[in-house]
Amino acid sequence: MKNLLVTGGAGFIGSNFVRYMLDIYPDYHVIVYDKLTYAGNLDNLLDVKDDPRYGFVHGDICDAAKVEAVVQEHDIDAVVNFAADTHVDRSLMEPGSFIQTDVYGTYVLLEVARKFGLERVHQVSTDEVYGQVLEGSSLETDTLVTRSPYSASKAGGDLMCYAYFVSFGVPVTITRGSNNIGPFQYPEKVVPLFITNAIDDIPLPLYGDGRQQRDYQYVLDHCQGIDVVLHRGTPGQTYNLGTGVETENIVMARLILDLLGKPYSLIQHITDRPGHDRRYSLNCDKIGALGWRSRHSFEEALEKTVRWYVDNEWWWRKIKTGEYREYYKRQYAGREIK
Repeated sequence: MKNLLVTGGAGFIGSNFVRYMLDIYPDYHVIVYDKLTYAGNLDNLLDVKDDPRYGFVHGDICDAAKVEAVVQEHDIDAVVNFAADTHVDRSLMEPGSFIQTDVYGTYVLLEVARKFGLERVHQVSTDEVYGQVLEGSSLETDTLVTRSPYSASKAGGDLMCYAYFVSFGVPVTITRGSNNIGPFQYPEKVVPLFITNAIDDIPLPLYGDGRQQRDYQYVLDHCQGIDVVLHRGTPGQTYNLGTGVETENIVMARLILDLLGKPYSLIQHITDRPGHDRRYSLNCDKIGALGWRSRHSFEEALEKTVRWYVDNEWWWRKIKTGEYREYYKRQYAGREIK
């Protein structure tokens, strides 16, 4: 498994994974295959662009002929699939694109893996496929109860992976991660949105009462977990990746403001989004048996993340223009709770 195809590798988690793998495995070659939609950004990979072990191909995972050509040309052994439409809010606006990429695109990758006998297809999924978990923590064997077009599309991709393992023997593994934070996260997601807004003294749009609970993990911890499953996970199996600690969103917002020395008055409560899951929680005992655990506490992960956005305005300021501004206006205008 020394020649990896990392689909969606120019996105947030994907680019961090590419960097991690090149750092850890000096004899690996990584080809990034990315459509470069609004959240894909080659700036995320500037520091590896001259590495002879890295290559980039612009393409859509739904384009079977192109995926096949890349697998053949680069003698690919394994695929790690980060390619997905990922934002719940956008899935409420445009569900169709999520179904196309997250379900059909996953099918294309599985078909190519089947045709060429690849050593592994690893599917990067999400804790959101379990739906909201008001008590206890989700096990990998729990029923999937999706509540948004995004989570439904990811669940569809996961089930397709398992079907290809059972039906055709394609060696698939799946990880379901909790919310990631860290460098290069597109600022529509809540943590970089709040950080960059706070830097500019712009209100932080907090859904409802802000008491929704999320397990925030540092992106490099997640990347290490994917690495462990890719190399030591059992084909046909799913593994949860998270810290096991949940934090209320209002607590997260206040900690960001504390780290930046900004007033809590910047928090602006807005009407909640439809079907907003109240709580996610993962049981991570299964991946723990392989020797992995999250290394950063939430406070450590958040501090590192805030520091990165403070130090890298060159990266996010040019993003928060054009399409982003139109999306922001469409998403948040007129939703303030008086």
